This record gives sequence, C-alpha cells and structure tokens, in this order.
Amino acid sequence: MNDAAWPPPAQPPETRCHRHPDRPAWVRCQRCGNPVCPQCQVQAAVGVHCPDCVRQAARAARPARSILGAPISGGAPVVTITAMALSVVAYLGQQLTGGWLTSEFMLVPGLALVQPWRMVTAAFVHGGLIHLAFNMYALWVIGSFMEQVLGRARLAALYLGSALGGHVLVLIYFRLFDYTWAGAMSGTLGASGAVFGLFAAALVAGRRLGGNISGIVVVIGLNLVFSFTVPGISWQGHVGGLLTGGAMALVYVHAPPARRRLCAVAAPAVVAAVTVAAMFLTR
Repeated sequence: MNDAAWPPPAQPPETRCHRHPDRPAWVRCQRCGNPVCPQCQVQAAVGVHCPDCVRQAARAARPARSILGAPISGGAPVVTITAMALSVVAYLGQQLTGGWLTSEFMLVPGLALVQPWRMVTAAFVHGGLIHLAFNMYALWVIGSFMEQVLGRARLAALYLGSALGGHVLVLIYFRLFDYTWAGAMSGTLGASGAVFGLFAAALVAGRRLGGNISGIVVVIGLNLVFSFTVPGISWQGHVGGLLTGGAMALVYVHAPPARRRLCAVAAPAVVAAVTVAAMFLTR
C-alpha cells in the first residue's frame, strides 16, 4: 500500500514581482514585504531587499543638507580659515621680503596678461596691518556663516570668483578710462573684493531664506561710501567683487535642486571665462 499523503500538499501560490508583473517571484523583500523576481533581488546582510528599499536606505544614509543644498556637517569653517591663513602667511612674506612679494603678487593691469597669477594672488596680499586686520575680521564674521549656508565648495568658488570679478572691473576701468603708463603700472591688492562678494552673497541668501537683511544692507552701504570717499581705495575692486558675488549667489540659491551641481560648476566657469577675456583687454 502506498504511504504517500493523499491528497498531495498544495504548492505555494505563485506571486508576481511588484516591479515586473510578468515575472514570477518566490521571494519577498525583507524590508517592505513585496515579492521580487531574481533580477530585482539585492542580497543584503539579512535576507533579500528590493531595489526600491536599497535606494531609500542609501538616501537616508546621506548627510543632512540645508535648504540651499549645503551639507550640514557642523565642523569648522575650513575654507574661511584657509583663506585667512593664506592671507596672514602672505603678509608675513611681504614683511620678510621687504616688499618683493608685494610687487610680485599684487595686480598690475599692464602685467595681467603676461603674469596671470596676479589675478588671484592679489587677493591675499595687503597694504598694511590695519588693512589685513579689517579684511580678516570681516572674512571671519561673514565667511564662517556663509560656509554653513552654501557649503565649502561653493563658498571657495564664490570667494575666488568675487576676487576675480573685482580685478576684472579694475582691468576694464583701466582700459576704458585710464589707459596710460601710470594706470598700467598702478597696483591693486587686498581681499576686500572677495569680502564684498561675501557681503552680496549674504544679502541674496538672506532674502531667499526670508531673513532680516537690513543689517547686511547697512554694512554694504557704509562700506561703499567708505570705498568712494577715502583716497587710495580701489572702488573698482569692491564694486566688481560685490556684483560678481551677488551674481554667483543668485545662481547658487535659486538653482533647482536637480541642477544645483551643474550650476555650482557653471557659475565659476563663467567668471573664469570673463576674467580671461578681460585680461586680453590690457594688451
């Protein structure tokens, strides 16, 4: 006599993959419980996961970001501290070399094309201890705040871009209104243009976030008055940095989330292209 059970046990019902309804699935995701076919199965430490749950877990593991897309790390303002350190080291070099470093690093319109490094290095040398102290204080106050809002990469691009924008306006003014030997050999130096760019960025970001911007408006206004009324100050560098920083900040804070990375690259690329074009104006 046959001892086999009768009737035979029922086979488990066939299920269909929740991502591919035309394929059978005999395994369920350990997180959501949905059936998954062999093609959709992702081996995990415990059981099998579906691709949707894997992506959701990856998103949850990413660092938190601000409303403007900057990673919220809570660490030290590395970019701000680095810019300050470079300026202090450059100033010490100015003192130790008896002014040689100043003459080699400051922006001289007539030398901008043949010595292009001056477009950047001029933002790190200063005309005196008071000049350095004022710029470093402003950089620390506004830079450390904006680094949290924009993130390190975008702040670094904005700082250098604002410095370049200020120097671009210096070159344009020289070519249009002061195209003389004296104008060609006049020097411009200091981080003021870059700091003005940070002021403009704080204004744009504050308005975008709905904050009280009256304080930064007053600061910008007073510094502009100071720039135009005190002899020996390169108002072109200040205004150029202000306009460039504001323009870059507008791109950063109003970029759609899906295009933030593209805009973060495009904005400094445009500034670099304009800088090169302005350098050729000095020929």
